[in-house]
Amino acid sequence: MTGVEHPVIRTPDQRIRVFVSSTLRELAGERRAVREAVERMRLAPVMFELGARPHPPRSLYRSYLEQSDVFVGIYGAGYGWVAPGEEVSGLEDEYNLAPRSMPKLIYIKDVPARDEKLKELIARIQADDTAAYLHFETAEELGERVAADLATLLAERFDESRPDAAASAEPDLAARVPAPYTTTIGRDGELAELRALLAGGEHRVVSLIGPGGIGKSRLAIVAAHANADLFPDGVHFVPLEGVLEAGLLLPTIAYVLGIRDTGADSLEERIAQSLDDRRVLIVLDNFEQIVDEAPVLVRLYTLAPNACFLVTSRTILRIRGERVFDVDTLGLPPVDAPATLAQAQASAACVLFAERAAAVKPEFELTEANAADVIEICRRLDGLPLAIELAAAKVRLLPPADIATRLGRALPLLSAPVRDLPDRHRTMRATIDWSVGLLAEDQREMLEDLGVFAARFTLDAVEAVGASRPWGDHAIETLAALIDASLVRQMDQDGRSVFSLLAIVREYALEALEKRGDADELKIAHAEHYLGLVKRIAPGLRGPGQIEAVTELGLEVPNLRAAARHLVQTGRLEEAADFAWSLIVYWWISGYFADVRVWMLELLASGRPMSDRARAIAAFFTTWAEMWQQPSVEVVSTLGESARLFAESGDDHAAAMVQTARATTRLQFPDLDPQVARAELDDAVVRLRTFGDRWSESLAEVALGQLGVVCQDIAAATEHFDRSVRIAEDADDAFTRIVAGNNRARFRFLIGMRDECEEEFLLTLRLSIQLRFVDGATYGIEGMCALAAARGEAWRAGALAGAAATIRQTTGIFDIEEFAVHREPLAAIRAADPDAVAAGERAGRDMSLAEAIALALPDADAETRRSAAAW
Repeated sequence: MTGVEHPVIRTPDQRIRVFVSSTLRELAGERRAVREAVERMRLAPVMFELGARPHPPRSLYRSYLEQSDVFVGIYGAGYGWVAPGEEVSGLEDEYNLAPRSMPKLIYIKDVPARDEKLKELIARIQADDTAAYLHFETAEELGERVAADLATLLAERFDESRPDAAASAEPDLAARVPAPYTTTIGRDGELAELRALLAGGEHRVVSLIGPGGIGKSRLAIVAAHANADLFPDGVHFVPLEGVLEAGLLLPTIAYVLGIRDTGADSLEERIAQSLDDRRVLIVLDNFEQIVDEAPVLVRLYTLAPNACFLVTSRTILRIRGERVFDVDTLGLPPVDAPATLAQAQASAACVLFAERAAAVKPEFELTEANAADVIEICRRLDGLPLAIELAAAKVRLLPPADIATRLGRALPLLSAPVRDLPDRHRTMRATIDWSVGLLAEDQREMLEDLGVFAARFTLDAVEAVGASRPWGDHAIETLAALIDASLVRQMDQDGRSVFSLLAIVREYALEALEKRGDADELKIAHAEHYLGLVKRIAPGLRGPGQIEAVTELGLEVPNLRAAARHLVQTGRLEEAADFAWSLIVYWWISGYFADVRVWMLELLASGRPMSDRARAIAAFFTTWAEMWQQPSVEVVSTLGESARLFAESGDDHAAAMVQTARATTRLQFPDLDPQVARAELDDAVVRLRTFGDRWSESLAEVALGQLGVVCQDIAAATEHFDRSVRIAEDADDAFTRIVAGNNRARFRFLIGMRDECEEEFLLTLRLSIQLRFVDGATYGIEGMCALAAARGEAWRAGALAGAAATIRQTTGIFDIEEFAVHREPLAAIRAADPDAVAAGERAGRDMSLAEAIALALPDADAETRRSAAAW
């Protein structure tokens, strides 16, 4: 592959995406093998799962290609189907659309016969100097070749990309802000105004206000990308469309900022400590549904004076420090101007219509013949961007003249019943009504049913929820029609094809579902699907499948939240409690205890009867934060009541788990009674071992080791820490191995076992990378800091300390002062070489987590470095 400029490989903030092109049914086994090979390398396979339909929209796989880094083509016997009006199959079209600069790896299966048109395509590929091709026979052989070729390619490209990466890549600061789904048209003036507001520094909250469909979210996203340079400490995007409970605002902000809720402090305090004096921009999208929580923003910006909030909302927040920015419609030709092509080309609304129409019908363009009709359409839709996009999608079926005529008949009729809404909102809702009215009955029913989902959902989930619906037997085709109508969007997320509705479309769908009387039925179906998913995944949260289970659940968080809400709303309290309890390991690892507390408080406030076990679960989760924030006799008492309720309901296993938490709370008392705590923990260990719960047993042994440290019983601490590690290793459980290992390593450092503790810190750091467990990684970095200081490595010790301090501040993770093993050796070497330590600390404070890990693990293998860089 020669003659082209190599693209920059973007490893630090975005997983490398590998676009896989092939026919589906013929090469299903080969596709699986390639997907597994790509995922083994921690890359993201991009595979168009709806490609089974004969004519996937060209704009969709073009969008997929634009977001990809490497093209992998797999060719067998078939050329693929040529859709009506097209000259080539989707298979060839994908190859044609792949940019010349994109690396192309082509694999040709040895088959007895091949379609003539495929032979022609392969001959063209073989003459293409930007593509490399190999033959293969079996799926297994293909998987091995793809993995080897990708490794070679990335090794070459990574080195070549280094000199220019900083200049050409988008700043890391905006990495969490989503890319706009399509190009943005007609907003240059607004973007310039917003930059002036954000650059000034005097506005703490800038609120983008306007009706649904006017383009607030798109404008906020584009503004966040365009102004990242004004916020050197980070730009973060917080989607709130699935956040309906006021109590979830802070947990959602915290999670996006990387703050894990382990209960060590109130979330408001931890967010403020994380932001501190950092100059950051936080985008809060779709705030209107929790607008009563707006005063929270005042408290946050008061505590974090350099933080700025960019908010999208249909209603004004009405808080101190708010600067309202009204988002207007797109520009239209003057009413008294002639409807000419020149007028249409000068109108942002008409240009948007033309671009979106060309996306579904590539030959479409503005002409003298259709300009007047396009102007009429955009005027009728009042320049509302989403309404224009929905109308443009109909160009596949209708010419602009027919669209204008139908809109002229439909909009006045449809908008009449909603006169109480503002004019633009009424127009938007009427446009959705019109678009839905053009759907077949089963398509309309599916759209309304999809309103039950949270932000994003998979095809598997759609098929499960629709199993008993009229559209259930042809879910793929029906969903495809909704994509063609621009009512459902499709995108790639970590190699999976996922779908979503815009917030206003989801609101419309859910309202229709409620009006139809089917809402409870769909909520139950949704909850049952995710209950089943959790039952399938939850056992893997303890043991060798833990890393994969945590990753899979992480992709489903919005729908896990929605499922919990549906269970509580439909009165299925026992299942809601079981749902929460079965995921206790996930909540802990990923820091979602605040979310669960909200559900459990709703459960307790429902007034419905519930079992002792459900009450025990609710008592545990609502008390968890207080275990760490305010350990007290009352907390011990509540946990004791939870354990009693578990025991009386027949769940002695859960009772033993809660007893461990109760004893751990006692360890934090200044007037600790060691005998009571030891008796509770010893009893819990025996019971947990009987139940075969190695996860909880290991954590109970950690608590016993900590008790030994508090009591200065070195022998007991050694015994229990060693045992906790052995149990974790026997269970092959990454989380408990990290927790047990970090505790043992810190203890070993304190008693002078330096070589042994280094090995432990390095191991737990590598495991933390795999699990993406920030707490564990931070302890590992601090452990390596302590060792560097003890060995006289002043600059390295300072850099690791600075990096760890930044991580703790950013994520809100705080440690017990007495057990922070790096502080004393760091102070000693600072006294001996203050300049080198200070220089290291300055460098460390500017390091990313990946850079800090690289400094702590100088001899890490390539796989570990890739995983750390992709974190």
